[in-house]
Amino acid sequence: MELKKIHTSEKFEFFSPSFDKELYVDFASFSVPAGFPSPADEYLEPKLNLNELLIKHPSATFFVRVQGDSMTGAGIFNGDILIVDRALEPKNGDIAVCVIDGEFTVKRLEIINDELFLAPENGQYKPIKVSEFQDFRVWGIVTYVIHKPQ
Repeated sequence: MELKKIHTSEKFEFFSPSFDKELYVDFASFSVPAGFPSPADEYLEPKLNLNELLIKHPSATFFVRVQGDSMTGAGIFNGDILIVDRALEPKNGDIAVCVIDGEFTVKRLEIINDELFLAPENGQYKPIKVSEFQDFRVWGIVTYVIHKPQ
C-alpha cells in the first residue's frame, strides 16, 4: 500500500492510500496465543489483501500520522499512523479526528447529558467541552491504528 502525502498541519500529516496495486501478504492459518506457547502449523492460507481488510470506503479513507501523547490510553502513540474513514457516521465512544476552531485533534467522542466532549485517553489532559459557539466538525472516524510494538 503506497501513501501519497496530501496535507501537513502543525500536529498531523495526512496521506491518501494508493490503490494502483493490490497488496497481498501471506496469512497464517493458526492463531498466535499471547499466553503459553503451543505448536504452530507451517501452513499458510491464501494471501490476505490488506486493502480489503483495512479500508472499507477507499475514496473516503485517509492515513494520518499522530503527534502527541493525549491518546496513549487508547493505544495511540506519538508517530503512529491512524486509518481514518470519513464515510462513517460518528457516534458516542468513537475515536475521531476532529477540527475545533481550525485545529486538528484526535480524541474520543463522549456525549454526557446532551453535551459533547472530546475526551483524551491520558490523565495529564482534560476533556474539551464543545460549545455551540465553536467551529467544530468530526473530520473522520479512526478505524485502525498502525504502530510498531514497544
